[in-house]
Amino acid sequence: MKKRIISITLILAMAAASLLACTSKEESKETTSTTDTKKEETASKPVKVTLNEVAHSIFYAPMYVAIEEGYFEEEGIDLTLVTGFGADKTMTAVLSGSADIGFMGSEASIYTYNEGANDYVVNFAQLTQRAGNFLVAREEMPGFTWNALKGKTVLGGRKGGMPEMVFEYILKENDINPASDVTINQNIDFGSTAAAFSEGQGDFTVEFEPGATNLEKEGKGYVVASLGTDSGYVPYTAFSAKQSYIDDNPEVIQGFTNALQKGIDYVQSHTPAEIAKIIAPQFKETDLDTITTIVTRYYDQDTWKENLVFEKDSFDLLQDILETSGELTKRAPYEELVTTKFAEKAKK
Repeated sequence: MKKRIISITLILAMAAASLLACTSKEESKETTSTTDTKKEETASKPVKVTLNEVAHSIFYAPMYVAIEEGYFEEEGIDLTLVTGFGADKTMTAVLSGSADIGFMGSEASIYTYNEGANDYVVNFAQLTQRAGNFLVAREEMPGFTWNALKGKTVLGGRKGGMPEMVFEYILKENDINPASDVTINQNIDFGSTAAAFSEGQGDFTVEFEPGATNLEKEGKGYVVASLGTDSGYVPYTAFSAKQSYIDDNPEVIQGFTNALQKGIDYVQSHTPAEIAKIIAPQFKETDLDTITTIVTRYYDQDTWKENLVFEKDSFDLLQDILETSGELTKRAPYEELVTTKFAEKAKK
């Protein structure tokens, strides 16, 4: 009888242990499943990226195509676009960490590097290869030559900024001394020169779009020259980020560059009218006809690169322009301030 009781007790104990083991396995499976689900959710969750652009301009059409067509979302990026209104302000935003990526003239990265910044800004994608501004006169000038500026007053750009430096570079290429042959007014804020010109200031003004086209539509000015055409191929604007951000987030930089390349591909394979229609929501204050006119103007002068690779020759030319303008005390190394690995991968 005693043996039987012991046997029954053993059987019950073994059954309980078996039940506990099964329960434990089931709980383990559920825990693993929950963990895997959370990992999948984390992996698929878009990464928030703040981009600070130097200006909001149709000049940067491929970037807005990428935004409007959802290319950043396809790359897992939740993009916030902020306008800095000047390369100095955009650079400050990147260095302070309020922006992850900056879009501006690459001269800003050279200035910062030469000032001794430890965590300096590196360019990883070049978007535009022509200057985006135009010379506007008060009357039509079919036979315009740059010599027409001698003795005249021109509303120019900020000292040390790409618009002004490219303008002065063209003057010097045409044997015009910017300091003595022409008066350049640099006291007017960026974005306000068109209004000042329409109110009677200056004989000429150097304008981005839509300023140039709007002056023409109002009958208050006429585009007589393209700085983008007359200066040749110039690395006008590029995307950059602090070296530490690039090192810590290579997959984000690659996804960002991939999205931009898709925007470039779209622009290269569609008409100005099609491009204008896509980016129109970015410029609600501008009618579609005007947007199309501006896109066509940029399209015809070969403004956008076919890929985003920032080549050494372009970087050297940029520093030539800086030296010619008296803005560069020493040249910066291309290998330190430019990386092409993300753009090279994206173009494939």
